[in-house]
Parts: sequence; C-alpha cells; structure tokens
Amino acid sequence: MFDTQSLTRSEQLIQLQQPGLSVRSFTSQDGPAEHYILIESIPSGSFSRQIESVEQRYAATLKELGLSEGSAVFRRLFVSDILNQADSVRHSRLAQTDPQSPVAISLVEQAPLSGSKLAMLAHHIEHDGHTTRSALSDCQTLLERHGKTHVWNTQLCDQTDRIPPRPAGQQTEAAFERLSATLAHLDGNLLDHCIRTWIYLKDVDIDYKDMVESRIRLFDRHGLTRDTHYIASTGIEGACSHRADLIMMDAYSIVGLEPRQMEFLNDFDHLCAAGDYNVTFERGTRIAWRDRSHYYISGTASIDTGGQVVHRGDVLRQLDVALENVDALLRSGGATLNDMMYLTVYLRDPADSPVIRARLAESVPDIPAILVHGPVCRPEWLVEIEGIAIRAQHNPEMPVF
Repeated sequence: MFDTQSLTRSEQLIQLQQPGLSVRSFTSQDGPAEHYILIESIPSGSFSRQIESVEQRYAATLKELGLSEGSAVFRRLFVSDILNQADSVRHSRLAQTDPQSPVAISLVEQAPLSGSKLAMLAHHIEHDGHTTRSALSDCQTLLERHGKTHVWNTQLCDQTDRIPPRPAGQQTEAAFERLSATLAHLDGNLLDHCIRTWIYLKDVDIDYKDMVESRIRLFDRHGLTRDTHYIASTGIEGACSHRADLIMMDAYSIVGLEPRQMEFLNDFDHLCAAGDYNVTFERGTRIAWRDRSHYYISGTASIDTGGQVVHRGDVLRQLDVALENVDALLRSGGATLNDMMYLTVYLRDPADSPVIRARLAESVPDIPAILVHGPVCRPEWLVEIEGIAIRAQHNPEMPVF
C-alpha cells in the first residue's frame, strides 16, 4: 500500500469519481486551477453512440466544474480501431475546437480495456485572464502565459498511406525535426525547451530499436547527450490513422522556460539512468513555478538498478514495482505518488486488465487511472505506467505559472 491518505490532507486536490468517469483537480490561491478528466464511453452500442456518451458526460462534467469548453488545453482520445473510427472522432465535438481558442488534440489507437471503444483524457486550465491561444497548424497549438509559450505538437507523423513505408528510424527523425522547426520558429530548441514526448510505434517489438537508434543520432546533433540531459518520454505501441505510418509523436514544450525551473528526476536506489542501457530519455522532469510544480513521469515499468526486468511473468508484482518506482521518482523531487493527477496504464495482454484494475483500486484508490492496450518496449514487461503530478509550493523567486 502507498501513501494515498484522504485528500483532506491538502486543500489543493479535489476529486470526483464515478464508473467510467474520474476528475482530479488542483487548486491554488495564487494561480489558475487545473483539472484532469478521464472519461470512458459506454461499453456497448455503435461507435457513434459511444462517442455521444463521452460527449454527454464531458459536457455534464464541465458544467458541474463550472468550466467552459474553451478552458481545455489538451485532449487525448484512445480508440480501439483507428482506421475505421478516425473520421467519426474527427467530426465529433471531442476533436473539433473553436479557432479562437484552439485545443491540442491527440488521437491514438490504444484500445481502452474497459470494453469500451473510446476513452478520453482531457486537461483544462481555468480562465484567469492571462492566457491567449493560437494554432500554427492542426498539429501545433500555442498557449501564451506570463511571457512563456506552452507548445503542444500532436500527431507528428509522415501522414501517408504509401506502401512500403519509410523505415521507423527515418519517420522518427522526421517527427523530431518537425518539432525542432516549430521550436526554432518560436526562438526555442529541443535541448532547453522540450519537456515531454510520447512516441507511438505501430509494432513496438519490431520498430523500437530503429526508433531508439535514430533518436540517439538526432539528439546528439541537437546537443542532448549524457553530459547535458534528455527528454522525459514514453515509447509504447500505438497507431495513428495513416496506414503506412510506423510512428507518431506528441510533444509538450515551454519556450521561455528558465534553466532553474527544470530538474530531472531519478532515485538510483530504485532505478538506473535510462542511458545506462543506451536509451535516451529522462525518467521524469520537474518544472517549478511560483505556486506549484509539475512532474512529468516517463513510462515506468518493473525495472531494477541494473536496468533488468523484475518479476518476469507476474503482472501484479510488476505493477507493484512500477508504482514503487514512480513514487521514488516523485520523492526525489519533493512529491509523492499521491500527487499524481492521473495514471495511464499500458498492458501487453488485455486479459490482465481485471486483476490490474483491482490492484490499482486497492493500492492507489485516489488516483484516476485509464487502462489501455499498449505493449511495452521489452516483451518481458507486462505493464507500464506514466502520468503527471502537481504539487503545491510557495517559491516567490520562481516565475508565475
């Protein structure tokens, strides 16, 4: 069991949970509230009916929270059969946004493991008069706050159905170069301003190695090395809506971020640096603001200090170790597992979903979680978890969020 005592321990966390719906909110007297909303569709009926069910529950939740649709920052939509479902999602209210208040939208095939065809993770920031929004393209969404530009790049892929496809390594390099070009246009760069990436591979067992090797070469060109730092990331199986695309990437960056705001997380009593086994990502990244810190936790599995898989074949014990590792990462930056706003849980075998769901309800009952089908980069890893935490702080020397 973990330190998941009642949320009354802090006035900053507020929570709502119903079957298929979870909300966790961070509030502050010195800045805007943030809300993370997880919704799964009804697990029956046509896909259009399941979209409607999410739309209706989403609208009702926003009304209950006193939020407008325009307060949304980011929505990730998980679907079970993207080639047949993408058009319906794109024409729904879940993916369409007001041009005057654009929202970053990610659409990925990772089947929800509740029996639903559709699930959604949404991030909202309450209006406080300090945010302006714009879109450079469908894949590039900007939020300006207090002199900082928060940049969401979503759906970075080749966008082609051409067969045969380009190798995964080439597609990876193209996605990162598009991200780099966006940041350069805003006077930013990968090294100083990219906080988090999510890399989805159509076949992680086949293409992960090519992606990793390409990323190493590209990072080296951009100054991301063991002597500087890497980027918090998840590399997981998932697919976009283009038949020949082997990878898709989402990324979050902050142009104008000050070096003192960024800290990289690890606990070497629990995990080794990913670079020890030649994989270039940070275990986690903390971004400090005046009234809060954000913690971006990379995909974390059952791994030990030597980079070895722990508890092969036992998904429940692997989950326990993964949760311990996430807690250790957070504690290295002054937070705990109970500060997680949500967990995304990736399972290699959908048949493990019931026991994993039950274990999460026992171990971390206060943390909203969404379970999806997503094989991890090593076949022996049966489960991987990731998410974002927020911890209240009072540091007048830090910039305002």
